Amino acid sequence: MKIGALISGGKDSLYAAWRMIQTGHEIACFITIQSHNPESYMFHTPNITLTQLQADAADIPLLVQETEGREEIELEDLAAAIKHASQTYHLDGIVTGAIQSVYQASRIERICHHESLWCFSPLWLCDQEEYLKSLISEGFEVVIVGVYAEPLDAPWLGRRIDHDFIRDIHALSTQHRISLAGEGGEYESFVCNAPFFHKKIAIRKASSWFLHGAGGYVITKAELCAP
Repeated sequence: MKIGALISGGKDSLYAAWRMIQTGHEIACFITIQSHNPESYMFHTPNITLTQLQADAADIPLLVQETEGREEIELEDLAAAIKHASQTYHLDGIVTGAIQSVYQASRIERICHHESLWCFSPLWLCDQEEYLKSLISEGFEVVIVGVYAEPLDAPWLGRRIDHDFIRDIHALSTQHRISLAGEGGEYESFVCNAPFFHKKIAIRKASSWFLHGAGGYVITKAELCAP
């Protein structure tokens, strides 16, 4: 099947695309929704413009749809993007990185049904610790670019997802009921390398901010380099 991958720049969407590739499907395009609302109900916003670098790294065309990010109305922009991608790349389906969010998954599924497209969510209800371990073992390089829940604080920004990260987030999950994969919005990530990238993304310049229990890691300069 020819699949369009909804990508945000984060680990879940790109890992879901990788799962589809592993099962023999073609990722015909990436689709990114760039929301002007950092509090969007549907869409990841940290470093969202850098999905173009990820598309270049994977040598996959990228379709970008902007949205003001108003609740429910932003779904019209998502529907327009999926329809455009389907017509342009002759898609059979869409893949998402949804893990537990019924709010997101049900709305994407509804749009796909309207466009007569299959909707795939290969991470749905996965074992989150095993998933994080798979990111490492399968060659993903992922950096934390946003934290939004106590006790996650400034030192977590810019951290790589490695075995130390899994150990530490597991301890916090046990004590504070934090989702290991950040599915509850506790943290956001950015993928610098993936098994299907032909080049990796090198972060050359970034800055961090942290205020009132939330923070971000803003990548201001990045470039492609040899893997």
